[in-house]
Amino acid sequence: MTEQTPEQHIPGTGARLEGKTAIVTGASRGIGLAIARRLAAEGARVCITARNIGPLKEAAAEFPEGSVLVVAGKSDDPDHRAEVLETVTRAWGQLDILVNNAGVNPVYGPLTELDPAAGRRILDVNLLGTLGWVQDVCAYAALDFTGRGGAILNLSSVSAQTPAHGIGFYGISKAAVEQLTRTLAVELAPSVRVNALAPAVVKTQFARALYEGREEKVSASYPLKRLGTPEDIAGAAAFLVSEDAAWITGQILNLDGGLLAAGGSA
Repeated sequence: MTEQTPEQHIPGTGARLEGKTAIVTGASRGIGLAIARRLAAEGARVCITARNIGPLKEAAAEFPEGSVLVVAGKSDDPDHRAEVLETVTRAWGQLDILVNNAGVNPVYGPLTELDPAAGRRILDVNLLGTLGWVQDVCAYAALDFTGRGGAILNLSSVSAQTPAHGIGFYGISKAAVEQLTRTLAVELAPSVRVNALAPAVVKTQFARALYEGREEKVSASYPLKRLGTPEDIAGAAAFLVSEDAAWITGQILNLDGGLLAAGGSA
């Protein structure tokens, strides 16, 4: 049996992202913040982005010293993306991981009542914003993302795979994100891996309208009898962007407490 030297990495240990640098969008709270915390806990340096600087600074205070940068701005704004990439370049000079978590859903109701302007906003952020981040990161030569063998993780939703009451167009946008993920995985191989996570209802402020005041009733349809937590998503995210998932690309991982297997809907 070969003895493990201190320099060698043991898959699955707490430092599996040591030396890696990540960008996590929409990371001032909820799933994005939980993912960013988990990546930092596993050794990564993380740049967190969101629209408002105040919540970002509050979130950053919880990270180990020297492990986090904050840049405020809109995820679908090319100038914001450029500022993030320049900031990461100045501070760390490399990028290994991109987590596209930022998303919006400004409407609730049937598709027959969808305001076209709201629909365009959803697509601009959830789909085109996600693609914009990928395009910009891959084109930014100073960070050498493709040369370093980067990992991209997109956030989808089980509403992409089954009709979801009240959030139909959000689910449609996430279905597009899932196909975007598969297409990018083929186009960017073999240098970059691209995967997605598709959560069911997770207890966050973003999803509060889907369970608040009736959590017991909603969770009863889940075989695991509870809703998800941001930490449930963060653990899967850390795995997919790590070398433990080195032969995984183009996949959509459902995180749903067994909901779809049981024939449930989002």
